Amino acid sequence: MESKTEKRLVMGAIILLTLFLSPIFILGDNAHIRVHDNLDSNLAWYKVLAESGEILGSTEARIPQIINGELQRNAFGTEYSLIVWLHAWFPTMIAYGLSQGITRFVAFFGMYLLLKKHFIPGEKRGIIRVGVSLAFAMTPFWPSGMLSTLGMPLALWAFLNIRNRENSWKNYLVLTLIPLYASVVLGFFFFLTAIGIFWLVDVIRGKGWNWPFFFAIVYMTGIFMLVEYRLVYSFLFDHEPNSRDEYFHARLTFWNSVRLSFKNYFIGHNHVMTVHTIVIQPVLFIAFIYVWLKKNWQQEKTFVFLFALNFLLSVWYAFWFYRGWLPLTERLHFLDTFNFARYHFLRPLIIYVLFAISLKILWNQGLWWRKSVPLIAIAQVVLLLFANEEVVFQNRPSVGEFYAIDQFEEIKEYIGLPQTDYRVASIGIHPAIAQYNGFYTLDTYNNFYPLTYKYEFRKIIEKELNKNKTIRTYFDEWGGRCYIFTAELGKHYMFKKNSKKTLKNLELNTDQFKQMGGSYFFSAIPIENAEENGLALEKVFQSEESAWKIHLYRAM
Repeated sequence: MESKTEKRLVMGAIILLTLFLSPIFILGDNAHIRVHDNLDSNLAWYKVLAESGEILGSTEARIPQIINGELQRNAFGTEYSLIVWLHAWFPTMIAYGLSQGITRFVAFFGMYLLLKKHFIPGEKRGIIRVGVSLAFAMTPFWPSGMLSTLGMPLALWAFLNIRNRENSWKNYLVLTLIPLYASVVLGFFFFLTAIGIFWLVDVIRGKGWNWPFFFAIVYMTGIFMLVEYRLVYSFLFDHEPNSRDEYFHARLTFWNSVRLSFKNYFIGHNHVMTVHTIVIQPVLFIAFIYVWLKKNWQQEKTFVFLFALNFLLSVWYAFWFYRGWLPLTERLHFLDTFNFARYHFLRPLIIYVLFAISLKILWNQGLWWRKSVPLIAIAQVVLLLFANEEVVFQNRPSVGEFYAIDQFEEIKEYIGLPQTDYRVASIGIHPAIAQYNGFYTLDTYNNFYPLTYKYEFRKIIEKELNKNKTIRTYFDEWGGRCYIFTAELGKHYMFKKNSKKTLKNLELNTDQFKQMGGSYFFSAIPIENAEENGLALEKVFQSEESAWKIHLYRAM
């Protein structure tokens, strides 16, 4: 009877997850989705890559549409990732919806298998397994991260099976396929090193060398290295200085790091949102109190370990940015170029496994708690319904309004030249919009491009950077956003058509812009001193279907 009930719960979860995904497919370009590190970058990159003809390009290939062809093909990742092909085969929002579906359903079944086999066994706890798995699958993960974090439960299920000497082909199939839809630098480097430490601890504790477990770790690492061969090549053989070489992370004071530790612990991080503050965190504390009062430390050692690790990962994340690292990062440059703070990307897995174990602990406290556990699981699922992108970003431009295809087609027709014959840059809007619409841009959002180009581009905005320390530090000590920054606008680049903002004291090096091939600026706001900058207003473009009012300025 219980098994039938659990099957019904699984079917209900599948239906709810399908409904959760449905706005993307129903609304299409009218859907509202994340802008940061999504619409402003990755979704445009996939389209540019597909149209460049360089999906299968060599490690030396370049993307001609961006920064005068100086952007390496390697900056757009591997062609062995399915997400690249989804965007090559389908329109943007179909590809996006399919990617969301793949990720969330793998997340659900991965967590469900992990809990049922290794953490929450037993026939009468199906509501915990299904409820927690559904909640985990609904978390607002970073879309282009794919299974980088949400695939960890399935990978852990396979590794724990192998650790227990269950060498089924299913385990190795999981370890083979996940690298085709995940990123090693956005999650699995940290997961695999943690699993490696787990294996080593087993050895130290006298549990034997367990060579099948060790081989499985090496095997998945090897698959990732093959899939991410472009990344491996760039790291080992490409010695051209790039923008990552000027990324400096260690700048927080001790107390700022302490504050960030607690902020990350209770709220989470933008790229690995867990939405755990309101429901899950109190449940973890209550479960911990029960363990403490009943002194069940040994019986609940997994819970206690994960409880402590969850906090330590937040501390690690925050103190990675502590300026006390400076003497070491100055000697070992790779500590700046590789983001070791991302061990906190393990937290979604840990938090939701902790949530399940906490509900199990409360379940065991008596009839009242046993009746409350389903309500707690449901409360977290309901909370996550409100974390749906369509709800969270309802006041942001829709996909169609953001990319404004018809409006930019009108601009292209007005200019009347082949897009390959001139270069543009954007002010007050993301350059990804122009890139998505086929324009060749001098500006871009990429964290891996030649340092020489960064220096040349900097000359265009040098006077503006000198007027504003925030944007100067942002550009000089990171530079991933190679934008036309201005002192008056600061780090804001989404001025919609109803904005009253204007640029009054703009100082651009237009001669440098033209020397780099620049011809036009797409400005979201009027430039009052355009003539002083050698710019002529050609036309203002508006559209009901667009979020922007584009002022087309020509460099005279």
